[in-house]
Amino acid sequence: MRDQANLTGRLHGKIALVTGGASGLGKAIAGRLAADGAVVVISDVQRDLGKATAQECGFTFLDHDVCDEQRWMEIVLTVEAQFGLLDILVNNAGILGRMDAVSPENTRLADWRRIFAVNVEGVFLGCRAAIPAMRRAGGGSIINLSSVAGIQATPFATAYGASKAAVRQLTKSVAQYCAQERLNIRCNSVHPGNVRTPLWDRHAEEVAQARGVPVETIIKEGKDEIPLGDFTLPEDVAAAVSFLASEDARHVTGEKLIVAGGLVNCDTYMGNRNLQLEVKPPVALRKKGRR
Repeated sequence: MRDQANLTGRLHGKIALVTGGASGLGKAIAGRLAADGAVVVISDVQRDLGKATAQECGFTFLDHDVCDEQRWMEIVLTVEAQFGLLDILVNNAGILGRMDAVSPENTRLADWRRIFAVNVEGVFLGCRAAIPAMRRAGGGSIINLSSVAGIQATPFATAYGASKAAVRQLTKSVAQYCAQERLNIRCNSVHPGNVRTPLWDRHAEEVAQARGVPVETIIKEGKDEIPLGDFTLPEDVAAAVSFLASEDARHVTGEKLIVAGGLVNCDTYMGNRNLQLEVKPPVALRKKGRR
């Protein structure tokens, strides 16, 4: 992990809320915002882990299911009551869902609905709750975590890809609404690619078992497909989020920021295209295609 001891200070005094902040990418984002000077509140459904992370890192933790409409109102009001305002919201919480039936032909409706409830409705509820608070604060920045799966075809993870595409569209609508209402609230989406997190590793193991190959094979395939030659680090994504949260991005809204080592736009990169893949784990999430 990169040293975050002496970073920019560009978020000094800002109050940030990061959903899904107990572990993985959310924890890295929260850590970067704090290192850049923000006061950070993390929320998560993982209560014990969230409390431990908050104690370890100096965050405030709030128990939070992002699908709960009433809880969203309580969370934002709690942040305002405790810290005076809300400057930054990072809608990071999300799920992949089960990997045993993921194509357009066999995705279960129950799985589709669960993924959309967390990944789309959770983000919508967050944006809806944050806008009035940021209006009261005189402005703010909303960063929604999407994925490269939201801008590429994902027949190997149909519901997940569709949910992340919805996050992208919602981001543009929120950005335009806030701009036309002159709210001084910016909204952007970040699109990670192959990020090595505990979630990625767990699904790598699942896919390796399903294909009957060593997990090292799945890890190598995930790395080989990235033009820059290695996995994206959580800290890489966190740096992008911090930029979008800051005044350095004061004139950036409605944009998609891809952090994927060239996975999307270096689109003639050969990588491991000769490999006949059946499925790959998140964040790679590939079945003869890309996340």
